[in-house]
Amino acid sequence: MAASERSRPSLFWPLAAIVIPPVSLLAKVTTIDAHKLPREGAFVLAPNHYSEFDPLIVAMQVYRTGRLPRFMAKESLFRIPVLGWVLTRTGMIPVARASSAKAAKQTMLQSRELVENGRGVIVYPEGTLTRDPDLWPMRGKSGAVRLALSGDIPLIPMAQWGTQEIMGRYQKGISLWPLRKRVRVIVGDPVDLSDLKGRGSEQAVLNEATERLMSAITALLEQLRGEKAPERRWNPAEHGQNETGRLDS
Repeated sequence: MAASERSRPSLFWPLAAIVIPPVSLLAKVTTIDAHKLPREGAFVLAPNHYSEFDPLIVAMQVYRTGRLPRFMAKESLFRIPVLGWVLTRTGMIPVARASSAKAAKQTMLQSRELVENGRGVIVYPEGTLTRDPDLWPMRGKSGAVRLALSGDIPLIPMAQWGTQEIMGRYQKGISLWPLRKRVRVIVGDPVDLSDLKGRGSEQAVLNEATERLMSAITALLEQLRGEKAPERRWNPAEHGQNETGRLDS
């Protein structure tokens, strides 16, 4: 569906024309194994997240493969005038904080829509910018794996590195000089969840699937950084940190 996704009139066209030129001026992006992102059909793409500039890099690289970059976004954003209209028109997927039963029903509907329309969605499994002081992936949440398991959808890990030179974690403003800072992106093989199929309602299964995903993302980032991640993944709760919102230094 890659070619047909972009061949139809879409609000992505003017957005891409506005966004891609300045991002390309700020970042010289190299993508490794871009062919591993499915060219057609549904997928859940799960990148690491440590800079508020990350989504622009990820969106641009997904768009360049021929797929449309749709993100999971907080439901409250869809109620903001203009922004909500843009999010709806570009096919972004709302996610609400709700009871487990309501969340499960919402996930089923979202995964069915992805499969029926052959769409992909980008989900940050950490849920926010990593709290790890060295910017390694921290403990993940189950949103991405819930979607993948509910619809038997390929779960694709992704890692990127270099964006912090453009905009550090919670940095105010962008570092403009020098232009075209080096950013590398790598796409991994789908996470194998075949032995967990049909068991997405079990908490132990969600925990196992999430750990497999975060391990895959971390391995990709190790490849980009040329160093090993800490043996123990950062857990905000163990360090007295909130898992959402800005990080207080």
